[in-house]
Amino acid sequence: MNKDKYVFAQLVAFLDNNKFRHLVDKYDGNRYVKNFTCWNQLMALMFGQLCNRESLRDVVVALETHQSKCYHLGMGRNPIAKTTFATANQNRDYWIFEDFAFFMMEQARKKRATDIFKLKGNVYAFDSTTIPHCLSVFWWAKFRKKKGGVKAHVLYDLESQVSAFFHITTASVHDSKAMKEIPYESGSYYVFDRGYNAFKELYKICLNESYFVVRAKKNLQYKCTKWKRRLPKNVLSDSVIELTDVNTQKKFPERLRLVRFHDDEQDRDFAFLTNAFHLTALEIANLYKNRWQIELFFK
Repeated sequence: MNKDKYVFAQLVAFLDNNKFRHLVDKYDGNRYVKNFTCWNQLMALMFGQLCNRESLRDVVVALETHQSKCYHLGMGRNPIAKTTFATANQNRDYWIFEDFAFFMMEQARKKRATDIFKLKGNVYAFDSTTIPHCLSVFWWAKFRKKKGGVKAHVLYDLESQVSAFFHITTASVHDSKAMKEIPYESGSYYVFDRGYNAFKELYKICLNESYFVVRAKKNLQYKCTKWKRRLPKNVLSDSVIELTDVNTQKKFPERLRLVRFHDDEQDRDFAFLTNAFHLTALEIANLYKNRWQIELFFK
């Protein structure tokens, strides 16, 4: 007979039970609870996610199939009823699980801390992914006429390859609207795609003494004030610019750096805006190239 721990139990062993218990006490999550505690709920949710269950009923049926193993998986001895599970998801404070998720993300980042870019600061990529929802059930998540969904806006640590922050909105919210929720760190670098040309939010990064790299739009209105003549291979131009559009200039009154780069692999030209004047043009292009790690993370 196999007496080793189940794989799920081995994964759960990495979770800090004491921290979770502290959060449950903080938000009074187990008040009036007899059997199905917050920890049991977390285990059931994790089980459903890792087993790729598609609904609450699907999770309950899968757990009933493995009822003899549930105690050893950390879900208690009693079978989980669908109504009990649904009531717990509806009524319990979500801050318990959100705070615990942020805590575990921070612990994972510390264990995987590396210094790949040698920039004396953390390097993050920010992007979003849409999670489809059934519009007839989640009516509040209306995205299009016959579609529903939510967006997960994720701040991804490119060096540790662990997400550092996330923010959930309905899918109809534009990506750039979530930039104001990012907890900016002084001296860190933030890489964005072309959909994040929100100059008011980008200027906040400057005021926070941080740096950004964002892909520029084709209709950007600017004038060059200074440019470099001797350029490395594949760098088409490296110039200091000022924004000429009145409204854009009010949002970002300082100078910017515009780097144009040709990628041989894709045979495409890219234009990057940044406030990192101390980096080389190739370093700017390399930061944006590594942004694709967040796309792989979403997949």
